[in-house]
Amino acid sequence: MSRVIAWFVHNPVAANLLMLVLVAGGLMALPMIPQEEFPSIDTDLVRVSIEYPGAAPEEVEESICIRVEEEIEGTTDIDRITSLAVEGNCIVTIELVIGSDTDAALAEIDNLVNGIDTFPDEAEQPVISKVMMRSPVLQLAISGQTDERTLRVLGQRARDEIAQLPGVSQVSLGYSRPYEISIEVPEEHLRRFGLTIETIANAIRASSLDLPGGSVKTEGGEILLRSIGQAYHGPEFGEIVVLTRQDGTSVRLDEIAIVRDGFEDIDLRARLNGVPAVVIKVERVGDEDILEIADRVYGWAEGYRPTVPEGIDVTVFDDQSTDLVARLDALLRNARSGLLLVVAVLALFLRFRLAMWVVAGVPISLLGALMFFPALDITISTLTVMAFILVLGILVDDAIVIGESVHTHEQSSETQIEAAIRGTQEVYVPVFFGVLTSVAAFIPLILVPGRMGSFFAVIGVTAILCLAFSLVESQLILPTHLAHRRTRSRRGRPNAFVARWTRFQGAMSDGLTELARVHYGRALARAIEWRYVTAAIAVGIAILTGALFSSGRMRYQFFPSVDGDIVYATLTMPQGIPLATTEKAVGQLQEAAEALRAELAESHPGEVFIVHTFSSIGRQLARDGPRDLRPETGGAHLAEVALELLPAMEREIDTVTIADRWRELTPPIPDAVALAFTTQAFAAGAAIDIQLRGADLDSLVQAASSLRTKLATYRGVKDIADSFRAGKQELELSLRPEARPLGLTHRDLARQVRQAFYGEEVQRIQRGRDDVKVMVRYPELERRSLGALEEMRIRTADGTEVPFAAVANARLGRGFATIRRTDRMRVVSVTADVDRIVTTPERVLADLRKDIPALLAPYPWVEFVFEGEQREHGRAIAGLVRGALLALMLIYTLLAIPLKSYAQPLVIMSVIPFGAVGA
Repeated sequence: MSRVIAWFVHNPVAANLLMLVLVAGGLMALPMIPQEEFPSIDTDLVRVSIEYPGAAPEEVEESICIRVEEEIEGTTDIDRITSLAVEGNCIVTIELVIGSDTDAALAEIDNLVNGIDTFPDEAEQPVISKVMMRSPVLQLAISGQTDERTLRVLGQRARDEIAQLPGVSQVSLGYSRPYEISIEVPEEHLRRFGLTIETIANAIRASSLDLPGGSVKTEGGEILLRSIGQAYHGPEFGEIVVLTRQDGTSVRLDEIAIVRDGFEDIDLRARLNGVPAVVIKVERVGDEDILEIADRVYGWAEGYRPTVPEGIDVTVFDDQSTDLVARLDALLRNARSGLLLVVAVLALFLRFRLAMWVVAGVPISLLGALMFFPALDITISTLTVMAFILVLGILVDDAIVIGESVHTHEQSSETQIEAAIRGTQEVYVPVFFGVLTSVAAFIPLILVPGRMGSFFAVIGVTAILCLAFSLVESQLILPTHLAHRRTRSRRGRPNAFVARWTRFQGAMSDGLTELARVHYGRALARAIEWRYVTAAIAVGIAILTGALFSSGRMRYQFFPSVDGDIVYATLTMPQGIPLATTEKAVGQLQEAAEALRAELAESHPGEVFIVHTFSSIGRQLARDGPRDLRPETGGAHLAEVALELLPAMEREIDTVTIADRWRELTPPIPDAVALAFTTQAFAAGAAIDIQLRGADLDSLVQAASSLRTKLATYRGVKDIADSFRAGKQELELSLRPEARPLGLTHRDLARQVRQAFYGEEVQRIQRGRDDVKVMVRYPELERRSLGALEEMRIRTADGTEVPFAAVANARLGRGFATIRRTDRMRVVSVTADVDRIVTTPERVLADLRKDIPALLAPYPWVEFVFEGEQREHGRAIAGLVRGALLALMLIYTLLAIPLKSYAQPLVIMSVIPFGAVGA
């Protein structure tokens, strides 16, 4: 190494070229590095989604979810299987062992699931996919006082145009009901014309189709034959003949049915600032750049606004790129301030040019690290900038040591070249091993397992890269520049400013020397003389710190939540509740929001804190996991109101304070199952999430109730809820014994009732980019009344019509809204948020852990596990402990080699715990 240092000092061209490679490489790589607020987390998840339209959750669980679980159980590399059964849909999520081959597991699961031949006939084809992490960029609302079809057409056009923008791939249209053609036939007309829903469906299938007829090979060439008769719009279906009489007359569909070319019969609506809206969500995946995507969408929106009809607004909201810019600007300001402080401190004690070359090592090291970002798939994010700031002071340490050593040799009248070589060679061993010990300290961050491992690893890898290039710069580039720097002015003598600065430096240096030799020297001598007292003081400080921690005065948090600029009020009402009741509850939340707006305007005149208000009914946003894990479920019982605030840098009041005041202003909402106010932009999971597992759902519900009651006794614990939801009321139908002689079976009963009230899917037609269902069913008014069921006629095989009540029994009951399963056991999760100013999740759960066995004693078959943030906490801590042990072994080895001792490294390392306590 000594020869390499000397060679570079005597060959300044080589040192300058090496510096040029690092600087130019970093600058060239910079435009290629994607930017994002937080690094994407590798999920290692596979999802199986199967729709079973119209089926209750219990039926979905039994007919689909359990069959999928049993089939894929035992597949290689599966860590955990979770299932969610909701009305009409089953989602099975397979969590793989970290580091496994996701593609191979996906292929195996796909083969197994598609090999199941016992799914119900009405179930859709399974959709099996690898879960991709999608990060939100922004949302764009098209709003106006117009009809639903106009908003959807404008939204589809906007979605298609945005998807064509360069670098934009993930665009979806939300809060817009899909198209559907509904053919509604009253029971009266069915009886009058002697028809059934099935015969009408068959007539439509026979008349509405395009069918290739082969080809005719003539002498002039081959001519294709094609029969064209597919209907695509409501009036075309209305002209289909469904009945032809013996006298030659016919009955068209529009004579016996109402043909509605409209939207699916679901409750889904959204409003932006009180105006009906559809929402276009733009997301990023892979190496797409969030700032580039946002810039392109904003540019597109400026050109799109003049093309929409008058009264239609195009509004961008929930822009995550502004959060990234704000955070990066704040971190970069701190980095610049820190760098200026480093320059100022160095300039006080070292020659100015020497200090400048020492400081120059910081940007050179950072650019060298950036050069390798694309190869290592690292993005510029909040965490990478934090890592840069974290190592900022460490980067100059080795350069300061070398610079001071060279400066000392220059004072002994050596030439600059000799001083540079000898000064560097004298300290390169401790510098080299000192940097390696710093590298070892960051290794535990790389070894953290689980989803958070990918998160923390960014900091560790970035810091290690910076330290590695800092070592290269300080050993090879810095000595060369110090050896060949100019020490005198061009006039041969320093100017007045330099002379005064030199005298000031001398005074500072003398003062520091006096402080070190006299005051610090005396204190050090006394500490060595009274070494047992010194050790006792250190141990006492450690004991005092431990007491502060154990008493709760010093709080510990695994991963503090990161608050965003949007406050969400998420409301869940009982399933089956009328839409008007949910609308009234949403109105209460909006009235409270307006009261909050008025309060803020009064206390801060001239400032507008609430920029946009967004409300929705029928669907809620999920902010605790990847989008692909969320079922597309909805209903009139789900609602949400969101307030978008000014960016945090532009307002005096924090997001949590605004959320708490909104909660206080909101009156009690009757019948509300759950109401939560959240502000998190990013979290490792729910603050408190206790999962109860067992076979008996009633025991799980009772145990969850006891747990909720206990959580309510803790200060700072809020928004307590559990995942169990009572479902809609159900009429359980069964066949009467007297129906058997008529040739009726339970399948006949179930199918005819399903056709009447849910509908018979006749066709799916591709109309432009839309997949449109064609359904035959009862009219809407008949589907809104139980009287229509009593008046319904059940048809036998020979066409005989029998009153429903004569062949069927109906028993009123209530099912479940959702059924959750983990590793083939039913689960109910109890969740809560925590006011982290008052307490922490770790403190609450540490105390609760002692009481849970007693709470669950009446339910011996119920088990509990900690999920959410605490699950990641357990994995991360275990990985950090293993990494810390490895780091300590490496540090010991790196100290033992240059010290040539087994005992001295132990003495040096003994200060680590005391240093941690002091920090």
